[in-house]
Amino acid sequence: MTRVMVTGGSGRLGRSVVGGLAEAGYEVVSVDRALPPEEQRAAAHRAVEHRSAELTDPQATLALMRAARPDAVINLAAIAVPFSAPEHVILQTNAVIAHTVADAATEAGARRIVMASSPTVLGYGSPAGWLPPAFPLTERTPPRPWHAYGLSKHVAEQVAQMFAAARGGSVRYASFRPCYVIAPEEWAGAPTQQGHTVRERLDDPALAAPALFNYVDARDVTTFLEALLERMGATRNGDTYFVGAADALARRPLAELIPQFVPGSEALAAGLTGTAPAFSIDKAREELDWEPARTWRTELREDAGDPAPGQLAGTGRHGKDTA
Repeated sequence: MTRVMVTGGSGRLGRSVVGGLAEAGYEVVSVDRALPPEEQRAAAHRAVEHRSAELTDPQATLALMRAARPDAVINLAAIAVPFSAPEHVILQTNAVIAHTVADAATEAGARRIVMASSPTVLGYGSPAGWLPPAFPLTERTPPRPWHAYGLSKHVAEQVAQMFAAARGGSVRYASFRPCYVIAPEEWAGAPTQQGHTVRERLDDPALAAPALFNYVDARDVTTFLEALLERMGATRNGDTYFVGAADALARRPLAELIPQFVPGSEALAAGLTGTAPAFSIDKAREELDWEPARTWRTELREDAGDPAPGQLAGTGRHGKDTA
């Protein structure tokens, strides 16, 4: 059985990843700064082991890795929201965690190491203005982070590439950029990361516009990570992937919506017709045979006019769960 360590395992995305990997047959070590409550640990899958650690401490992190002996490490630990702490704290914390985890995991013998990044590395929403070379945005779109969170995630990607360059093919590294994560309970009305419900973000385009209407179900991130862990040996070492839903979190085409919020983008966004998202997931589809299984149309049942559950579900090998 493959033993996978998930740092940040008690977070919004981490809980889904830990549970999903355990259900898929992995032996999972969930790590966070503090242990989850006893009742949460008792309810966890029997294949999940919980540990606490301060991941900004290199010696403590190395001791953790050596004791746990994971075959693979998925690093989700970070300050997860832009401007939720002083800029220097976000940059220092996230960059140090990325390097410390990658270094300790490598030294402890892990052979697959994955870093969580963010679409914000591209720099959309900059107060100084922002226009990409083209839509949809891809892994080739130049990064232009304008806040410490985006910069810290760009550093995490560079950490993966640095270790890949130093280790050759003996250890495999990768990064992924999950779109705006929606946890399972948030489809039922729990607040999302920004405090709004999914329905509110759909009803008021101004709420989803700062993220360019991107989103992804946390369970689809888990199936992406399964696919990545399986195929890392065949991908370019240190590479990065966008992970998102197959559509946009919007009721109207982005060709209409994006120009309202991104000045000067009319021509660039013209091809985003129908339900097309602003972020391409074609690389993950082509290289990993991954397809997201969930959209807001399949998960959010708010009126009779919405498509029936499963209508837009993915059919890829790693997106089979039709919820």
